[in-house]
Formats: sequence, structure tokens, C-alpha cells
Amino acid sequence: MVVAGASMGGLRAAEQLRAAGWTGTITVIGDEPHMPYNRPPLSKEVLAGKAPFESLAFTPRASAADVGWRLGTPVAAARLAERVVVLDGGEELPFDGLVVATGMRPRRLRRAGPSAGRHTVRTLGDAEALRAELTRPGARVVVIGAGFIGCEVAATAVGLGVDDVTVVDPLPLPMVGPLGELLAGALRRRHEERGVRFALGTGVAGFEGEDRVTGVVLGDGTVLPADVVVESVGSVANTEWLDGNGLDLSDGVLTDALLRVGGWPYVVAVGDVARFPNARYDGVPRRVEHWSIPTDTAKHAARVLVAHLGGDPVDLTPFAPLPTFWSDQHDFRLQSFGAPVLGLDDVRVLDGDPEGDVLVGYHRDDRLTGVVALGGRAVASGAARYRAQLLKQPALIA
Repeated sequence: MVVAGASMGGLRAAEQLRAAGWTGTITVIGDEPHMPYNRPPLSKEVLAGKAPFESLAFTPRASAADVGWRLGTPVAAARLAERVVVLDGGEELPFDGLVVATGMRPRRLRRAGPSAGRHTVRTLGDAEALRAELTRPGARVVVIGAGFIGCEVAATAVGLGVDDVTVVDPLPLPMVGPLGELLAGALRRRHEERGVRFALGTGVAGFEGEDRVTGVVLGDGTVLPADVVVESVGSVANTEWLDGNGLDLSDGVLTDALLRVGGWPYVVAVGDVARFPNARYDGVPRRVEHWSIPTDTAKHAARVLVAHLGGDPVDLTPFAPLPTFWSDQHDFRLQSFGAPVLGLDDVRVLDGDPEGDVLVGYHRDDRLTGVVALGGRAVASGAARYRAQLLKQPALIA
């Protein structure tokens, strides 16, 4: 068995293959030199200097102790019909079953100007390099992108004592896409009260500076002075190595409802690279970048793959996870269960007040699709009360 990708998804896949009864060899291939580690703290605790690498590393289960790890070795290509993957350097590895777990990488802005001083946050090295810049006296920080990572980085920078932090986004409010206007407006107010400035409704035209960035040029010509820029403008799936196999790679790897890839019963995809139809909702294939997805997909995909390779009946129950995410920013938390994005046209306050701690419900056709809490840990815990209700509901048909 070959697992392409040595992040959380790859580790969980290896563990779940053993749990499903696979007794053959398992080789996990990854481009980073590190064993799998927890990524969400990179934009928060690691960036703030509160979490050493040792605290991030996952400890593989005892059942996966004999798994082989090929680290610092990117996968370069695959010939799925021949059951072969090709490593960077040309080495070929045959496989009986393949797990695609190569994840995502940060999207970069293609704008004129210097590259020095411009950062992303995806790996431990990224976070360490950015922290070194944020802790310099007088740093002027511009964060491009007001999504999860952008808002977390802005909050962490303020927590480190940076006085000049501006978040730029072409949308009118931070995180308005997944949260809707009501909660996004409350989120903006909380950030502004803690010292973050916003330049919203405008894009980035370029960067000023010679050897390194000194300013960010906005679409309207305004220049924001900056010596530290963080680009948080989305992700790109690491799927180039699968080119030439007739797969739909337009946004990650398209799978069927069992997480199988391209009609190959011996190839599955897990983690945020997998674009799967969620039978719990409308069946539209989507990628999901939440922390729980690597484990959820690995459990389902491993059972399907091992059953096929063992000649056993495959459980045809469609994959139907309940999405869950949280985001710690400043001294408050966003906590979500379900699919708020499917109910943005009918948003109701379930508890609290948008001016303070608040719990919001999202509805479609008068049915709850998701909940999001914004505030302290108490209101965030309150969102969990709706988890059972969301799990029990029948499938939502668009």
C-alpha cells in the first residue's frame, strides 16, 4: 500500500488501513522532512512562540509502528492503470492500493514587485520565518485575505505587540463567505476593538520596494506601508503528479461517494485534497479544509479500499460527515457544526447578541443546516448542543 502525502491525512490513512485489517506493507511518502504534525496552531500558538514543534507532532498509533516513511521525497507522477507511483528523482514504487493525501499549498499572488518580505503560512518553516519578522520592533504588517488564516494571523500579530496591522480583502467583510453578513460584521467589530484595521472591498494591484517589500498597492491606488506581508488568498491542490490519468483535477481530486478516485477501485483520496459529494447535504462535490476531515475521510476510505483488495463485500454506505471547525482569534473563538454556507439566506440568532457573545443558526427551507458561535468558550460550547440535532436530520436535497 502506498500513501502519497505525509501530513495528518496520510498518517490517519496509514492507521486506518491497519484498523481495517490490512496486513501488507504501508509506505507513506511526504515532501516535508518532518513526521506528521498539527497545522492549525501554526497561525496561532507557533506564530506566537507558545508551542514548540515537539508539541505539534502526532504520535502514530502502535498498530502503525511498522509503517515505512519516505520523508523529504515528493511524489512526481503516477500511472494508475499500471499501479505505479514515481518519486522525485525517478524511483518507481508499485502498489496494490493507493491513498491520495497530498493536500494543499498556499495560493500566491501574481503581482509586480519584490518577493522578499512576503509570507504564507502552511508549514512549520513558514510559521518560523514569519514569526522572526513579526517580532522585529516597528513591524508594519499587511495581511492579504480576510479568511480563517488571515484573521488568525492578524490576531496573533496584535498579540505579539505589533501596532500596525491591516487586513485587505476584496469582499465587504471578513469571512463573509462562510459566515454571512451578520456574524462577519460582528467579527470585524471584535478585531477592530483589538487594534486590527481593515481595507475591504479592494484588491491588491502590486507591491512596492526594490530588494524587499515596502508597501502594498491597492486596487484604488492607495499604498499601505508594509515590511511584512502575509498572503492568505486560498489554497491550490497538490495534484499535478496525477496528471495524465484522466481524472477530474479541477479542484482537488474528484471522488465518488465512497472516496474512490476516477473509477479505479484501488485508489482513494483523503483529507482536504478530496472533492467528494456529502450525502448528508445536497450531493454537490466539495473539498473541505476542516481539521476533522483527514480522520473522517481516512476511516471511510480505508475500509472501502481494504475490502476491495481483500475480495470482501464493499460497504456502499455513502460518506456523510458532519463538518466541524473552530478558529481561535484574539481572546475569542469561532465554533461551527454543520454546513452554515448552505443556509446563508436565512440566518437567525439562537442565543446571545451580535454585539457580544452570540450563537447563530443557518437554515434552508426552515431546516437547520449549521450553527456558529462567536465569543468566549461558554458560547462556543453551546454550539455543541446542536450537534446531535444536525446528525439526526435526513439528507438535505438541493
